[in-house]
Amino acid sequence: MDHGTSTPAYGLWTLVLINSAVFILFTFSFFKPRTKRDWRTFGSFSAFIVALFVEMYGFPLTIYLLAGWLGRRLPGINLFSHDAGHLLYDLLGFKGNPHFNPLHIASNLFILGGFVVLARSWRVLFVAQQEKKLATSGPYARIRHPQYAGFIVVMIGFLLQWPTLVTLVMFPILVATYVRLAHREEREVEAEFGDAWRAYAAVTPRWIPKLGEAQDPAHRPRDAGRHAERPV
Repeated sequence: MDHGTSTPAYGLWTLVLINSAVFILFTFSFFKPRTKRDWRTFGSFSAFIVALFVEMYGFPLTIYLLAGWLGRRLPGINLFSHDAGHLLYDLLGFKGNPHFNPLHIASNLFILGGFVVLARSWRVLFVAQQEKKLATSGPYARIRHPQYAGFIVVMIGFLLQWPTLVTLVMFPILVATYVRLAHREEREVEAEFGDAWRAYAAVTPRWIPKLGEAQDPAHRPRDAGRHAERPV
């Protein structure tokens, strides 16, 4: 249960606490929940993070539950070593250090990219809130819900790196939650701002970023008030 030394791979609860706190506090720094809906969104993402690090450093529940099947699929591998926790890496037949394989690199890019989108979205949304205008620049020039999309991208990154049964179950539930919240908030904003919101929504995709040059925000309605995603 180690990296090839006498260091234990699991039962490292201090690392669980430190890693969970770092990611949760970092997320909180630009996703400042206000309403009960905001706190549920933030809390569900935080639960995903805690569940991930509990299995990464604390107790490998997925490895225990799938030990028999994994033992047959991956003979000769010490399932309770830390490296074996990178299940996709093993199941896809990669060799060598899992931290330097294409899957792990892609995972890091997804995680970094998702947090960059979250941070940039918050700055744009904060300014729009202060000026009581529609957020149309930065990430909002390409999709209507960059913050929710950022959370989804971060979770995909973590799943590529360290998939577990718990996080695999949580992921579609969280995605469905974000989609439902996005639709509900859009209905609320449309009811309040009418044509101005509909004009913005007509040229800006909800989830899939459009390719090419983003439309100049100056060509969009200036009196729309705010974006469908409430400032957080």
